Parts: sequence; structure tokens; C-alpha cells
Amino acid sequence: MSDNNTKKEIFSWLKAIGIAVVIAFGCRYFLFTPSTVHGESMLPTYHDSDHVIVSKVSKIERNDIIVFNAPDADAHYIKRVIGLPGDTIEVMDNVLYVNGEAQDQSYMPEDMVTGDFKLKELTGEEKVPEGEVFVMGDNRTNSKDSRMFGFISEKEVIGEVKMTFYPFSDFHIGN
Repeated sequence: MSDNNTKKEIFSWLKAIGIAVVIAFGCRYFLFTPSTVHGESMLPTYHDSDHVIVSKVSKIERNDIIVFNAPDADAHYIKRVIGLPGDTIEVMDNVLYVNGEAQDQSYMPEDMVTGDFKLKELTGEEKVPEGEVFVMGDNRTNSKDSRMFGFISEKEVIGEVKMTFYPFSDFHIGN
């Protein structure tokens, strides 16, 4: 192989590697990111040290599990979306009601007790405001969530959890 052919081959490989790096960076930055769950606020759905893939392009809907910038710490939290803009929320006798309709909470253990509340008692608002969501952890007795820190701005949502996986991750989420 001539010296000129070797240079062409090396350039071809460098170009392919460069394109792959740009595509991988673009996907991770704009489309999805791996994350690690820290804490027990989402038990039994997710456990401490579970690894998840977060979609940054999903439309957020009620019952989605999201990752967002914590309003009370320099961290990211993982929680379930309970209320969307315009929703009323209350818990009576351990039953969650959204817009007056009882919600399926089969993701929670049957013996889990959620204290009674109405949205207005916690936040001063009758309904979830535009551009905000109300979130709670599945482990309601051990979760820092909207019952403590209020609504989450949709701008602070990083994305929706789409799947669990088990390789290494460098993006951490907690309580």
C-alpha cells in the first residue's frame, strides 16, 4: 500500500469516527440521556441505583415518570406526574382524585398511606397553573415532591423516563 493510500485510509477512518461522535453527542444532548436513580422516593417502581433512559422529546402526560431540576437542591429528581395544567387534585381516604375522578394507583403498594389533602391547602391554588405540573413519588411516605415544594415548571422538566437499563451512567437523580 502506498503512502498516499495510507493517508486516505487514515483520513477516512478519522472522518467516520468524527461523524459518529457528532451523532452520539447530538442524540445525547437533544434526544435522550442516561440517568441513575438515587433514593427510595419511587419505590416500588424504581429502586436506588436503577439506571434509566430519559427522553428529552416526549410530550409529558399524566402518570408519566419524569426527571426534572429539583427546586430545593442542586440535583435532579424523579417523580410521577399527577396533575397537568388546569387539573384539580385531592387525596381523600387514600384515594387520589384528579378533576374529581378516582385514579388508578396500582403502581403503589396497597398498604401505602397517603395523607389527605386538597391542592389549595398545599399550594394556595385551586388548579395546576399553566406551564406547571404537580408531581409525587410512588413511595408517598418517603418522597420530597410537590406536596412540599409546590409545582414544577414545565421548563425545568428534563424529560420522561422511557426505560430501565444497567450500564454505567453519569447523570444522577434523587429524592
